[in-house]
Amino acid sequence: MYSDKKNILQLVALLEAHGITKVVLCPGSRNAPLVHTLSTHPGFTCYAMTDERSAGYFAMGLALHGGHPAAICCTSGTALLNLHPAVAEAYYQNIPLVVISADRPAAWIGQMAGQTLPQPGVFQTLVKKSVNLPEIQTEEDEWYCNRLVNEALLETNHHGKGPVHINIPISEPLFQFTVESLPEVRVITRYQGLNVYDRDYNDLIERLNRYQKRMMIVGQMNLIYLFEKRHTKLLYKHFAWLTEHIGNQTVPGIPVKNFDAALYAMPEEKIDQMTPELLITYGGHVVSKRLKKYLRRHPPKEHWHVSADGEVIDLYGSLTTVIEMDPFEFLEKIAPLLDNRVPEYPRVWENYCKTIPEPEFGYSEMSAIGALIKALPESCALHLANSSVIRYAQLYSLPSTIEVCCNRGTSGIEGSLSTAIGYAAGSDKLNFIAIGDLSFFYDMNALWNINVRPNLRILLLNNGGGEIFHTLPGLDMSGTSHKYITAVHKTSAKGWAEERGFLYQRVENDEQLAEAMKTFAQPEALEQPVLMEVFTNKNKDARILKDYYHQLKQK
Repeated sequence: MYSDKKNILQLVALLEAHGITKVVLCPGSRNAPLVHTLSTHPGFTCYAMTDERSAGYFAMGLALHGGHPAAICCTSGTALLNLHPAVAEAYYQNIPLVVISADRPAAWIGQMAGQTLPQPGVFQTLVKKSVNLPEIQTEEDEWYCNRLVNEALLETNHHGKGPVHINIPISEPLFQFTVESLPEVRVITRYQGLNVYDRDYNDLIERLNRYQKRMMIVGQMNLIYLFEKRHTKLLYKHFAWLTEHIGNQTVPGIPVKNFDAALYAMPEEKIDQMTPELLITYGGHVVSKRLKKYLRRHPPKEHWHVSADGEVIDLYGSLTTVIEMDPFEFLEKIAPLLDNRVPEYPRVWENYCKTIPEPEFGYSEMSAIGALIKALPESCALHLANSSVIRYAQLYSLPSTIEVCCNRGTSGIEGSLSTAIGYAAGSDKLNFIAIGDLSFFYDMNALWNINVRPNLRILLLNNGGGEIFHTLPGLDMSGTSHKYITAVHKTSAKGWAEERGFLYQRVENDEQLAEAMKTFAQPEALEQPVLMEVFTNKNKDARILKDYYHQLKQK
């Protein structure tokens, strides 16, 4: 019988799954549930040692013999500190050592509790990875614990070998051994530098061809990449390709971009048909919360993430494989090896999303974004600020020749204007910036800048506060909280824009918007930058958007 602590069960099951079966066990009470579970499991070879200083070096010797990682398990407090010399030696000798330390609950650190000190990160730069496992109370805790253990164990031989530290807080009672078997756990694997001669590469291709419902999601990519024509058709027909405007032209064909609205309108009976069996992702951030929620609730059988750095990115909660490789190199390698059968699944997504009409809004922030996108010249750069703007832009189709930029690394409102102006300073194209009022006024000193050029056009959406806060479910704002949460204001950019040399345009209705857009979006360069300030009513905007989504549901 094993410990009933779920974080211990996850750890032990993953040690076995990753082939780390030689474990040095040091005595103690806080690590007793770990020691009991490891020593009673038939898959582990355990070695008892009392002195942690010697035990650390002993475990290092086990790892040296054969090159496979070995583990050492100790109790809390100063016991862990006695492993420091061995950890340092393992780091500089590149030896794959897994240090497992039992810990007291964090609440008792610094409270005069015995054998309690700050253990997470204690080895600092002398380990390749340090993780602190949660005590599992929810499904999300379990997912997080599983991911952390996988990350740590994968790092023992990632870009060279070395030690890692897994700290595991354990609350009392400690000695409840009621679990009969280890759980089925998700094992994340990593493939590095694949080539056609690798057995692992052939295994991936075999698994790839096993699935008929294959989806490719492309996150933010700050470049435009052209696939070779011989690969384009081979790749495109085998996957349902989903991306957003910030993915730019990094897909071999025409991707589905209106999937967020399609997911909102999707009937329950269609969900199973639309859920992928295999999900492959590359690129950076994805904006759509609906897509994340959908795939977390309806996970694929496998999720592969392809990136040059090989980091574990588990956005959808179902990651199984990390492929450390340039995504485009990976795609071009697999293209000729895909089976000849053309799956129906990509067409299911494409046909369904074609039934979602492009919106026609009354005068609002959404209609202003739509008017800009429809008027953009064929070749230009479009900078989208965070919050509402980037989400509204996704409602409209956009030519692939237009490069889209957005600060989605942290998705904050600060700096959107400054980043766009910096980009425009080095660009030969027209640069259009769509930005909300809070983002603009927060960063208005971006205009206090001698490097602002005439190739800049700013569309400022001013509804007197934070529009996106009105869409948050469950937020019932009183008069007082409304003032503080949405940052209500009555500020205009007119004086600041004109003082800084901008051509200023004020818009308050559909007719003015159409007229101003003729100058704002004309492809010819003007002698000065332009700022169009579109004034709308936040309550009316919210109603219009709500009506649009209601109509989608009715369809």
